[in-house]
Amino acid sequence: MSTHAVTLRPRELRSHGAAVPPVLPGTGEAPHLWLVRTAEFRTRAREQAAAVLDRSEQERADRFRLPADRDTYLSTHLGLRLLLGAYLRTDPAEVALTRLPCPLCPEPHGRPAVEGNPVHFSLSHSDGLGLLAFAASPVGVDIEQVPPPEVAEEVGRSLHPREWDELRGYPTPERPEAFARTWARKEAYLKGLGTGLGRDAALDYVGTSAAPAALPGWTISDVEVDEARTAAAVAVRN
Repeated sequence: MSTHAVTLRPRELRSHGAAVPPVLPGTGEAPHLWLVRTAEFRTRAREQAAAVLDRSEQERADRFRLPADRDTYLSTHLGLRLLLGAYLRTDPAEVALTRLPCPLCPEPHGRPAVEGNPVHFSLSHSDGLGLLAFAASPVGVDIEQVPPPEVAEEVGRSLHPREWDELRGYPTPERPEAFARTWARKEAYLKGLGTGLGRDAALDYVGTSAAPAALPGWTISDVEVDEARTAAAVAVRN
């Protein structure tokens, strides 16, 4: 059975003049999805990162070895803060970010959150793109590049046994795309749970086909980002 067969499309956040919804998503409403392109935000991110991002965000950005990866991180996090500021009617630099407790241990490395938890959000970035989700309940989002065949083969073995069996049933040229679709769904769900890959990727079945499989209490949807060889998904708790 499919949880959500409809592919969602994100709004694209522009560096200047973006129109932001006046209110946060309500209970039962679909999450708001936003796409951030590094090419659009690179200059603004470099100019404003020091003033808008907090110390931990800046320190993490500094650890990226490749400038392109650093720019994508900065652009996505600047986009996150601009949107949180707009949704919460506050200065983006004043948004106090924190981490919720991990469901698997007492350490504070669960889902990212705003202090006081007025909104649930998630972010992911990959190869010049950032994807952001905002919802009234726990949410996770992931964006992935379609990997080389050997990577899809190797990592695919760590999926749920049914997913691995399904992947082997695809024609060889189609397996990397099917893997990326499956992995994006799985990471989105695990981010929504707050465990990330601390939870075994083999435990939960999200499916490899065009429609995500059902998971109790969650809606999983594929996300269309209009980029070749890119897969994305969002998971929101019902």
